[in-house]
Amino acid sequence: MSEERSLNFIEQIVEDDIANGANGGRVLTRFPPEPNGYLHIGHAKSIVLNFGLAQKYNGKTNLRFDDTNPVTEDTEYVDSIKEDIRWLGFEWDKELYASDYFEQLYTFAVKMIEKGLAYVEDATAAEIAAAKGTPTVPGTPTPSRSRSVAENLDLFERMRKGEFKDGEKTLRAKLDLAAPNMHMRDPLMYRIKHAHHHRTGDKWCIYPMYDFAHGQSDSIENITHSICTLEFIPHRPLYDWFIEELDIFPSRQYEFARLNLNYTVMSKRKLKTLVTEGHVRGWDDPRMPTISGLRRRGYTPSSIRMLCERVGVQKRDNIIELGLLEFCIREELNKTANRVMAVLDPVKLVITNYPEGQVEEMVADNNPEDETAGSRVLHFSNTLYIEREDFMEEPPKKFFRLGPGLLVRLKNAYIIKGESVEKDANGNITTIYATYLPESRSGGDHSGLTVKGTIHWVSAAHAATAEVRVYDRLFNVENPAAEEGDLASLINPDSLTVIKEAFVEPGLLKAKPGERFQFLRKGYFAVDPDSTPEKVVFNRTVTLKDAWAKESKKG
Repeated sequence: MSEERSLNFIEQIVEDDIANGANGGRVLTRFPPEPNGYLHIGHAKSIVLNFGLAQKYNGKTNLRFDDTNPVTEDTEYVDSIKEDIRWLGFEWDKELYASDYFEQLYTFAVKMIEKGLAYVEDATAAEIAAAKGTPTVPGTPTPSRSRSVAENLDLFERMRKGEFKDGEKTLRAKLDLAAPNMHMRDPLMYRIKHAHHHRTGDKWCIYPMYDFAHGQSDSIENITHSICTLEFIPHRPLYDWFIEELDIFPSRQYEFARLNLNYTVMSKRKLKTLVTEGHVRGWDDPRMPTISGLRRRGYTPSSIRMLCERVGVQKRDNIIELGLLEFCIREELNKTANRVMAVLDPVKLVITNYPEGQVEEMVADNNPEDETAGSRVLHFSNTLYIEREDFMEEPPKKFFRLGPGLLVRLKNAYIIKGESVEKDANGNITTIYATYLPESRSGGDHSGLTVKGTIHWVSAAHAATAEVRVYDRLFNVENPAAEEGDLASLINPDSLTVIKEAFVEPGLLKAKPGERFQFLRKGYFAVDPDSTPEKVVFNRTVTLKDAWAKESKKG
């Protein structure tokens, strides 16, 4: 009998609220991304948490775009975010935008001015920062702080009408300049930005700051549990203060630890730099930690959800091993991916005693882990391709592959014996010659014939050509976000190796983008959208085993 998972601390809060009749037992969460970039795996944890809570407690989740900065936002990002959420397996109740509430938020700001709790500031950003003091030294009021309510109302209306330049005025909350929490020292509520907005066009030139827009948007939507990451803990008193002073629906904020992975960065700003400077091919480059990049690499929605479940919901930030994500996809693909043969570094193998022109059909199971996966036919001939690393002219002891005088089994076919080689002018092997044991065909009665090694192959006459992109970790250092200097200098030069001419089973030409396979002895690979009917392109999703864990143990 499996042990039921204990509740995480947010689930416990929700269950207590339901038991106490809070919000009438209703659960409404929200996922509020800013559309200024593509979602990454850190967002996936928030998506799984918010939508998962609503599903578990018969609630709903709103998708609300925090589109309060017209300079950085774009409909391209809106569309990609919606695609990623649906791909992860979730559907929102309402699609909303902070810009839906601009008029309402403006009215709220006017109310705060009328209560004497907000004022129009003339000081520059640098002057405001200097006057705020330090955590141990109180801030000092600027001359603007003493303005009358009437003057503030007039100036704020003129800000809306566009009478001032960017940065010339701001609207600040009037709180406590000696507060230990620096976020409570007269924070900004509005700034001027004469920029075209992706939804409202040029209607507005003043835009609410996150701290003013977020809690009020939650309240307008009657969100019951507003779940944020830990860096928003100092913002919570301000969140609560605005709601209390405006006397609106009391949404509540709760914080959890964000998902951080080693050997990558999670900052959208840094990810955008990688894209704009050309270090990766785009937001969906398979080396990127974006959801679209992981999808293109061959990760599945369920593997990402599994990672989020395994990491859990914590109150303390930590860095998760990228190997755990790789473990999740490896576990899944081992059960679901069909096995195929692909030769990535080919060398020709000629079986001299196999009749030239003869072709046999060999039957191979598609997936030994899945009895329903069926089988396929492989064509066998006297000329094959094998991996160059599977042959050695002077093999050491315990080399259980092919060499002069050595026996090895060709997967699903015959046992062969290495005989001789042909080389080019540079001494590189171009052809390996071998003989086969006719009585050793796989599946037959060949008692007494045993070998220690099995290698994969494809028939030269039947093979299809493929491009294979072998991806590895994008950065050489475990925590690139903590390193000083240029991000580009930390990139792993071996993060992408492109094999232009690999040979694969001919049936793979029919594979569709997104299909996943295990290349026997090589790893798990997915079909890339760049594929054409003439040439299929594969991305390596993950190796068969955790090679990095082995390397770290050596160190």
